Amino acid sequence: MMAAPGRAEAFPSRDHDHGHCIADALLRAEEICARKGARLTRIRRSVLAFVWESHAPVGAYGILERLNAEGGRSAPITVYRALDFLMSCGLVHRLASLNAYTGCGVPGQPHGAHFLICTDCGAAAELHDPEIDRAILRGAEEAGFSVKAPVVEVQGQCPGCREGAAG
Repeated sequence: MMAAPGRAEAFPSRDHDHGHCIADALLRAEEICARKGARLTRIRRSVLAFVWESHAPVGAYGILERLNAEGGRSAPITVYRALDFLMSCGLVHRLASLNAYTGCGVPGQPHGAHFLICTDCGAAAELHDPEIDRAILRGAEEAGFSVKAPVVEVQGQCPGCREGAAG
């Protein structure tokens, strides 16, 4: 069972080293792809690394710009195919309200996608609270509804932006 992240875990400090996040995400991706018999190609690997460069969700065209800045001439479909692959492997989530993507904090583990999204700095934190899943499933069952994708996106202000506004 996944525990709900604490404040520091949910929204890392602004001086947080994303290199560690990227390295962990790539290592987990390689392990998951190997278990599934799938290939983590150079493009897919680059796209995943770009998604993990910060804790703010990134759009497909932002990823495309980064790919092309490295000397390539990729087309949008290349990025969308890579993102579809990464989502199918549970490595990234799509945030519909932002039309953007964020890395999955617990890839390879079944869970609902619940996010806190800061409207000031753009950071997004994935929640891991089984109570949210249970509440959604209970409410859906009472309504006779079959849940396919329990995604919740909550917009507000992260601790860093709240402290900045208060100070």
